[in-house]
Amino acid sequence: MKIRPLQDRVLVERLEEQTTTKGGIIIPDTAKEKPAEGRIVAAGQGKTKEDGSLIPMELKVGDRVLFSKYAGSEVKFDGNDFLIMGQDDILCVVDEA
Repeated sequence: MKIRPLQDRVLVERLEEQTTTKGGIIIPDTAKEKPAEGRIVAAGQGKTKEDGSLIPMELKVGDRVLFSKYAGSEVKFDGNDFLIMGQDDILCVVDEA
């Protein structure tokens, strides 16, 4: 089965947060926050204007993104946890250069 978000929504898989600090201190699971960083797994085609024209998506599958802490709706699909959110909930794309 495949999942395809509608309009200007994206399906995001959270990236795991590091478990140690730069100084080597191990962060316990109880002190960790949910990461606000993820990778886009699926994306809609874009938003449709009232006149019927399409505003294409700026994001694409594979983009590594940062989003606000409370953005999106959590969903479970094929045993995996994802977030579905609108393109407006994405704060930025992280370029790995």
